[in-house]
Amino acid sequence: MAKIIVEVMLKPEILDPQGQAVASALPRLGFTSFKTAKSVRQGKRFEIEVDGEPTPAQLAEVEKAAETLLSNPVIETYVVKIEK
Repeated sequence: MAKIIVEVMLKPEILDPQGQAVASALPRLGFTSFKTAKSVRQGKRFEIEVDGEPTPAQLAEVEKAAETLLSNPVIETYVVKIEK
């Protein structure tokens, strides 16, 4: 069994208010090593389990789903990878 992972992130030029909120909350909550963190970005991760090794057809379908359903290509980027 393998997992096809789709990681979706906002494009770097898009403001990430959730990431900014986390970045400002970390030091207030005692996580002092993050005081100098340049930024925090928040994203989404989708895990799709398949039997055996993913086929090229399955990967192509996941790519299509990532582009049309799992992400908004205007403001987000995505990466598809296989995790065993």
